[in-house]
Amino acid sequence: MSPRPLFDEVIHERTRLRLCGMLAAVVEAEFATLRESLGVSESALSKHLRALEQSGYVAVRKVRDGSRTFTIVAMTETGRHAFCGHVAEIQRLAGVASMRPGRRPAPHTVSQRSAVVFTRRER
Repeated sequence: MSPRPLFDEVIHERTRLRLCGMLAAVVEAEFATLRESLGVSESALSKHLRALEQSGYVAVRKVRDGSRTFTIVAMTETGRHAFCGHVAEIQRLAGVASMRPGRRPAPHTVSQRSAVVFTRRER
């Protein structure tokens, strides 16, 4: 079953969107690899990971290998579902934006009751 298209404010921030795209393609990734790939500072990546972790979208754990400690990041099932739904919504919006004249609109139409009408103010 494909995810329902749903815009996600947490994921949509540019760095987090790229981060989720990277994590969706792997089982897990090392913090340093993500930092280098994204070209961000450690503090910036930590901030973005914290936001994703608080939303339940990623899991962060420490792994010790001898005298070294590594931070490993993995996307949760909730995170994968949210990311796929967000991407589906962007694809839906892109499809609407690229409609050619003569094509019928997608089944998501705006009713007159929910439409916002903009009128020019009289002076």
